[in-house]
Amino acid sequence: MSGRVVHFEVPFSDGDRAREFYKQAFGWDYHEMPEFNYTGVSTGPAAENGMPAEPGYIGGGMFEREPSFPRGPVITIDVESIDDTLAAITTLGGEPVGEKTAVGDMGYAAYFKDTEGNVMGLWETKTS
Repeated sequence: MSGRVVHFEVPFSDGDRAREFYKQAFGWDYHEMPEFNYTGVSTGPAAENGMPAEPGYIGGGMFEREPSFPRGPVITIDVESIDDTLAAITTLGGEPVGEKTAVGDMGYAAYFKDTEGNVMGLWETKTS
């Protein structure tokens, strides 16, 4: 398990307003992923696939805020196995939020609530 922060997510109420704000304030670039109802965020140079093109920064995403989902930003942590990590999180007093979800052919994502009530994300890269 790497345990590294690999992604961030920022919910919005008005996508155009949020994208314009972060573009003007920080120069972020975006790529829309309509199949996921999601906006990919590049905070630095990006390869053609939208992933960071140089070490030292992470990219992220933006999504429409939902009443049943996090109200604030989410940090996503890389893990070897979401299932094993969620089991450990539950043992430690945290709890899963929603279900593990396949993200195209890239991997899997899930969310959990820590012991302080913060919602965080998990990422498992798909192997073969």
